[in-house]
Amino acid sequence: MDESGVDYMVLSLTSPGIQAISNITVAEEIAIRANNDIAALISNNTARFGAFAALSMHNATQAALELQRCVKELGFHGALLNDFQQAGDDNNTLHYYDSPDYDPFWAMAVELDVPIYLHPRPPTALINKLDFAHAPWLLGAPHQFTVELSNHIVGLCTNGVFDRFPKLRLVVGHLGERIPSDFWRLDEMLARKVPAGMPMRQRLSYYWRKNIYETSTGNFWTELLNFHRKLLGDDRILYSVDYPFVMMQQGAARIKTLPYSEKNKLDFIRGHAIKLLKLDT
Repeated sequence: MDESGVDYMVLSLTSPGIQAISNITVAEEIAIRANNDIAALISNNTARFGAFAALSMHNATQAALELQRCVKELGFHGALLNDFQQAGDDNNTLHYYDSPDYDPFWAMAVELDVPIYLHPRPPTALINKLDFAHAPWLLGAPHQFTVELSNHIVGLCTNGVFDRFPKLRLVVGHLGERIPSDFWRLDEMLARKVPAGMPMRQRLSYYWRKNIYETSTGNFWTELLNFHRKLLGDDRILYSVDYPFVMMQQGAARIKTLPYSEKNKLDFIRGHAIKLLKLDT
């Protein structure tokens, strides 16, 4: 961090984390233990480190209460969820968080006024067999992460989560998992679904500009960053690296090449995160 000019880092349990644990009791116990471990590890250096909570998402009420504990008692900044929650005796039941069953969790995030970060995860064995066995090199960061997580994010929008919780804040990495680049087609084609009873009341791009932030995590394409800044506004995009999957030195070298004013650069690498995470308080 010192070498790369990073003052503050938010730590989280890496993918797939708790979301790959199908046993409800085990998932809840390990999430609590992970949160306690992270809190203990950073307790003597909270000037340099913060954390996102790891949560079992089998039960929305339990997840809400653990989020509350992590924020109120441990001082965490929110939570990081690694896409869908795996469940079932065969590990092939998938829980997505866009149904009203998860409203108690989203209500707690709004009450606490903390962001929820949605991060990709590896596929289940069945998804791997059905969708990626023909080209296993698509797995992970090259393609599969974005394809599956973007489905979840669009599901949150179209199934009305942000309509039910208009103050909810979500964070998405990798410059938006490709979704903003497809705003026109998403808005145009989803509008045709309204007569079929789709709960979403606004265009998808509306929620992205109001409820969703994106980070530059693991995507260092300056031309794309410029496009997103123009499309969304500077204040919706935050700097992040994706360490340890991308090295902090690579991110630091990239920052030096950005053709922005000193103020815009400082807002990107620290100002917007300070505001979102309330680090100034």
